[in-house]
Amino acid sequence: MTKYVFGILVANKFGVLTRVSSMFTRRGFNIDTLTVGETQSPEFSRITISMMGDEYSKTQIIKQLDKLHDVKQVEVMERDETVTRELLLIKIKNDSATRQDVLAAVDVFRSKIIDYSPDALCIEITGESSKINAFIELIKPYGIMEMCRTGLVALERGGNCLGCD
Repeated sequence: MTKYVFGILVANKFGVLTRVSSMFTRRGFNIDTLTVGETQSPEFSRITISMMGDEYSKTQIIKQLDKLHDVKQVEVMERDETVTRELLLIKIKNDSATRQDVLAAVDVFRSKIIDYSPDALCIEITGESSKINAFIELIKPYGIMEMCRTGLVALERGGNCLGCD
């Protein structure tokens, strides 16, 4: 199985996301991460989807997405030619006995404290999935209270871009 990241340019209208995600469900494909946002042009949104699959799955996804009326462009984001990032907001117990260790981890991972209270530290970290995963594993023993993680966002390196025709 290979991890695929799809960049999908769609019309920025209600119901489009439902139609795109439903296509995955109907075909039995599992979405690992999904992010959506308006592009530099308000009439379009960009959907970034990551999933595990084989070459056949990838081909089927592209063919099925291309059939949807509001899908303007579909691109497989090649790993070596793409910059990907995730965002993690994570709340850790604020304990005087472990605070210095947590602050050291925040520093090493180039993350930042975005909220501080007597009982909790809220930390923001961005980076590739492997960095986010490593930070979570390192910080687990200090008591994760809650966390929220975005899906991947991805852009092609260089002058190539989705929707630049």
